Amino acid sequence: MVQLSSTKSSVNPIFFIALGLFGVYTIEFGVVGILPAIIERYNITTAQAGMLVGVFALVIALFGPFMVLLLTKYNRKTVLMTSLFIFAGSSLLSAYAPNFYWLIALRIIPALFHPVYFSLAFVTVVSLYPKEKAAQASAKAFVGTSMGMVLGVPITTYMAAHFSFESSFIFCTIVNTAAGIGIATMLPKAPKAEKVSYGEQFGILRKGSLWLNCGASTFIFAAMFSVYSYSAEYLGQVMGMSREVVSVMLVVFGIGGIAGNLLAGKLIGRNRVRTTFFYPIALSFSFLLLYLGESSFVTMSIIIILWGATHTSGLIITQIWLTSEAPEAPEFATGLYISFINLGVSIGSVVGGWFISHAGLQGTIWSGLLFSGLALVCIVIRIVCFNQKGLKVPQVSKRGTA
Repeated sequence: MVQLSSTKSSVNPIFFIALGLFGVYTIEFGVVGILPAIIERYNITTAQAGMLVGVFALVIALFGPFMVLLLTKYNRKTVLMTSLFIFAGSSLLSAYAPNFYWLIALRIIPALFHPVYFSLAFVTVVSLYPKEKAAQASAKAFVGTSMGMVLGVPITTYMAAHFSFESSFIFCTIVNTAAGIGIATMLPKAPKAEKVSYGEQFGILRKGSLWLNCGASTFIFAAMFSVYSYSAEYLGQVMGMSREVVSVMLVVFGIGGIAGNLLAGKLIGRNRVRTTFFYPIALSFSFLLLYLGESSFVTMSIIIILWGATHTSGLIITQIWLTSEAPEAPEFATGLYISFINLGVSIGSVVGGWFISHAGLQGTIWSGLLFSGLALVCIVIRIVCFNQKGLKVPQVSKRGTA
């Protein structure tokens, strides 16, 4: 393990790793902010434009674990840099794609490397710190993920509206290039990792507890995106907010998300089981606050902050809950994680839309509550049916030994 000793050296590598996470998630979700421009530019339907998000998530869900298995045998630093430069290149080419089919094809390339970068990013971050600080280190890196998921849409929307269609893609190119250069220059060279055979890595699939954790992660993300996917419409139509106020609220959501992510890292570091158990309950509570919330700016700002904090903290909680089940194959476990949460995003968006069609926009809240309940069931079964040995974080003495 390479442990960083100085404050300066501990900040820089994680900053660039997080910047790369921000870049790839802006690629994945930022396209939502320029769908109108894409529809007009390529003369396509809204349903066709929506494929840009759906295809990206589907490629990750189908190929994520296999890409991770294929590429994790190579040097981590090299693969991280290569992935970031692939993200940058595909974004640059997307800015000048001659037709919609080329744009779709250029979305597939970064989608294949998305789970690879994600998996190696967190394994690398954890390797830079002592074991007892792993959760907090992951939380710092997850800031990039949460900012990409929450701020990617408003940033690309702003770039396209105030500059040009191409500028939104070029922005992603610049971010990922900067992250790649930063990792090349600031990330310490790690010792050669012990190779784990494909058989050993696939062996984790025999664990029933792992599948329960996969189910919990999938349902949690389905709950999150049942509501978040329609957040702009909900705030505008149900709460009666103007577009300008909705944009402000989404930024407030992101600020709450960053704070919640860091807090969750501390809580799950203290007690993984308890934090994971109470998470679906807290998420459901935030949905109920949103359902019962008043339209006043101050009240809704508080509710949005709480919702954002709860929503985004689900990232690190589910990631640690799932990957802690297979410490012998961390990269493959993280690859499974990224695949299942993207499956959850797709399921949540579709089912949330079904609830809306049958119960109006407030139906999305009921969809979120349903999936939160299913996640809680998976977590309870995991705790009851499998002993908790190895799940609780050991107490650390004053001298730093367990």
